[in-house]
Amino acid sequence: MSMAEATARVPVEKTYKMYIGGKFPRTESGRYFPLEDQKGAVIANICRGSRKDFRNAVVAARSAFAGWSAATAYLRGQILYRIAEMLEGRHDQFTAELVLQGVGKRKAKKEVDASVDRLIYYAGWSDKYQQVFSSVNPVNSSHFNFSVLEPTGVVSMLAPDDSGLLGLISNVAPAMVGGNTCVVLASESMPLCAISFAEVLHAADVPAGVVNILTGFHEELTTQFASHMDVNAIIYCDGDVDVAKSVQIEAAENMKRVISRVDTKWAEESAQSPYFVQDTQETKTTWHPIGG
Repeated sequence: MSMAEATARVPVEKTYKMYIGGKFPRTESGRYFPLEDQKGAVIANICRGSRKDFRNAVVAARSAFAGWSAATAYLRGQILYRIAEMLEGRHDQFTAELVLQGVGKRKAKKEVDASVDRLIYYAGWSDKYQQVFSSVNPVNSSHFNFSVLEPTGVVSMLAPDDSGLLGLISNVAPAMVGGNTCVVLASESMPLCAISFAEVLHAADVPAGVVNILTGFHEELTTQFASHMDVNAIIYCDGDVDVAKSVQIEAAENMKRVISRVDTKWAEESAQSPYFVQDTQETKTTWHPIGG
């Protein structure tokens, strides 16, 4: 063995942590799985989240809900815009991570561009969706009758597996801007950008617990995401019939709202809409007497 071979540096493989309650813990189970590129080389070690990790994330999301839902529309919009600014500043990093996970370079650049644009799109809706979906209702009595939207609460999300960044942002952003808090299970096959995005959230004035991002196997955690009694809505994006049936059955236990975004083309304009904000809102109707 030559001197050069004996002293060759062994690269340190990064272990991507999760994001829970504004911190970056490793999974409490101590498990991880290697993420490989198309040639079989290990890119990184990915935390294999557990049910306990999910429960911790729900506690963090619930704790953050009161403050985030009470924040002004202006503040929520400004924070989403700040996230977009910081994502733009790390454009090359996210492009490189998508390429590492098998996305073509041109397509990767377009995905990061679209992710930035989508954040700005929803930032712009922060002070407008109430005007579109709220109403003054005609009633046959001496009252005013108003219907306004309120955030549903804690939303769990099974991010699409075929979109490492844009699919995740397309689900998180409308829920956030509507005042909800989120627990997200990142793409199983393309998880790198999810944790890097958590680093962006951490540095962009997003209050701890508003967005919590887990990595791991969807088969292990889907039931927990659908059945937890302190989760108010669940969004799932992949089209397996058995998974869809399981989510519906488990969610029925506490009447949580189930939102299916199967077969959504995340790069297309149809994947952004104020109706995505409305999906995780409840309508509150108030009666107010007229006169003395």
